[in-house]
Order: sequence, then C-alpha cells, then structure tokens
Amino acid sequence: MIHRMLSRPARRIRARRASRILLALTAMAALLGVDVPDATAGAPPGTTAQAVPDSTTGRVGALFADGLDGGHFCTAAVVRSDDRDVIATAAHCLESPDTTVFAPGYRDGEAPYGLWKLTGVYLAPGWTEGQNPDDDIAFATVAPVDGAPTGSVEDLVGGFPVAAEQPDDAAVTVIGYPRTLETPLRCANTTELFSETQRRIGCPDLSGGTSGSPWLVDGALAGVLGGYEGGGTVPEVSYSAVMGDQAVELYREAADAG
Repeated sequence: MIHRMLSRPARRIRARRASRILLALTAMAALLGVDVPDATAGAPPGTTAQAVPDSTTGRVGALFADGLDGGHFCTAAVVRSDDRDVIATAAHCLESPDTTVFAPGYRDGEAPYGLWKLTGVYLAPGWTEGQNPDDDIAFATVAPVDGAPTGSVEDLVGGFPVAAEQPDDAAVTVIGYPRTLETPLRCANTTELFSETQRRIGCPDLSGGTSGSPWLVDGALAGVLGGYEGGGTVPEVSYSAVMGDQAVELYREAADAG
C-alpha cells in the first residue's frame, strides 16, 4: 500500500407547497434535533433530489481547495475508525492533499462542523503508479483546521461502517455535491456490475464534483463515485470501483494510523 503522511499545517403551486412543507420540516428538525424524512423516500428508484439535513448527510461533506472560497471540487464521507479521524473519497480527488480541506455537512456556504485538513492519504499502488480505475478508492486522516471544533470529526458527525463483498444488484444510496450546487444531492437505485471490478448506477444530475460520493448499502460504505472514466462521462450513469481486498486494506491502514 502507498500512503503519504502530510505536515500538520498542511407544475407550480403544488411544487411550491411541497417545497415550503419540506423547508418547514427541515427547520423544525433543526430546532428539535431530529431527522426529517429522506427527500427521495417513496420516489421511483433513480430519482435525484436535494438531500435534506440529517445525521446521514452530516457525515458527507465537500472537499475544497484551501478553504470555502476556493470552491468545492469533490465529495468525501466520514467512516468509522478507532481514532475517529478517517474519511473516504475517490483517489483522483487527492491530487493536491496539502491544500485540500474537508467540510462535513456543508450547505449554502456554511461549514457547520468546521474545516478539516488532511494529515495523511492512503492510495493503492495501482493508482499511484498507473491511475488504475479499479483502485480509484482512497482514504485520508483529518485534523481540525485552526479555529475548528476540537476533538475528532467522527465525534461530531458519526461515521459510516465500511462493507465490502456486496451483491451485484445491491440497492445503493449516493450522496454528493455537484460543483454548481451548494447543497448535496441524494439518489437511490439498484446497481449492476459493469465489469468484475466496476459497479454502475443510474442516477441523473450527478455531475462534476460528486466524485468521491459515498455509495451506501444499508448505511454502510460499499464504494465511492469514481473508477471507470473517473466516475462516468455523463451525469445519468455513475460508477464505482468494486470495494475489494485492496480497498479494505487501505481502510485498515488509515484506521490504524491514528
């Protein structure tokens, strides 16, 4: 495995009415500290909608260049680890780790859980030596940027377990941030194997910036948006490398680094 440790510094009324109801539910949830229903609940598979704030989306965040003013370019998610400091994303999202920061729960220009710098990146040799799309899954350790909340990122937002060996037709939920939006999108659909090493999903509007988005199966990370053609060349179909032994070993290395 290759890992790199970084320096520490380093229709219309109906639509409007539905929108008002959703906003009201969201505001109430914020006051009461409870989750609101999934925006895509009851919708046909393959429906993409704005992801409402809840405990799941709080674990997903945007990756920025330097800070919030640098613009977000990829997505990442907090995963469970003993030291509670590991995120998962696509390997191709970590080309400039020294200047990349993570904003979990990012929404409308605000980083409610602060910004987190990368302290270590964990990439498979197949990626570092030849950018093999089957190795486009990576992990990183993070620490708070000066002024961010103290403690660990997992203490603040929780983390997803990591689960390999998923069935070919697994039902997956994807959450990610297109570059052009300041809120995350969510889509759920059944996946299929594109090849023995690549999985694909039909979900519209998952455009640039959603690379690295977690693919969740029953609440566990089973892949990230990336892999074949960097995750796909059209926003209607996306890909993830199948999470196999190599990716699990990377995860274990990051989780053990502390």
